[in-house]
Amino acid sequence: MTTLDFHRRSAASVIVFDFETTGLSPDMGDRAIEIGAVLIEHGRITDRFQQVMNPGVRIPLFIENLTGITNAMVKEARNNAEVMSDFYDFIAGHNLVAHNASFDERFLRAEFKRIKKYFSSGIACSLLAARRIFQHAPNHQLATLVAYKNLPTEGVYHRALADAEVTAHLWLSLLEELRAQQGLNDLSFGFMHQLTKTPKHQLRKLYAQH
Repeated sequence: MTTLDFHRRSAASVIVFDFETTGLSPDMGDRAIEIGAVLIEHGRITDRFQQVMNPGVRIPLFIENLTGITNAMVKEARNNAEVMSDFYDFIAGHNLVAHNASFDERFLRAEFKRIKKYFSSGIACSLLAARRIFQHAPNHQLATLVAYKNLPTEGVYHRALADAEVTAHLWLSLLEELRAQQGLNDLSFGFMHQLTKTPKHQLRKLYAQH
């Protein structure tokens, strides 16, 4: 399937994912320690994926305190190769969404590269989309947007599945906002991906072209 094929697919049918990691950069040796994802089909959450994984490196105390994921927890977990192989199967044929997607994409590609897996679907950033659609929000951090739009949440952050689920509700809220305010229906993933790359002063032109 080509990139164009993926971009033609509905923006309301995607997989939203999130990583918890040992640090900020896979290039510096940091590894994923948890993956969480939700499948959205036709605007409804229909499936979930969540696994803590053993990266084979020590989790810094700061990350333990931030996430609640401890070295003892990952010691009992399956290794990254096994979990990421399962996740590769879970996302097959779907476009992806993440909040601050450049971070999660780096880890996704790095972990897949270790197991010689590659994917060609698109990845869109809900943070960049929110900057363009919710321009009056105080800021575009996930917790702020949850409060700004009164999105469903269990109030848990920095755990992968909870963050992915909240981001899924945010993504659907972004699509609804475009329907309500701009009259844009049946949006493609390619349109949303283009929107995240469009400067704010050119958005009116983008909407008119659609």
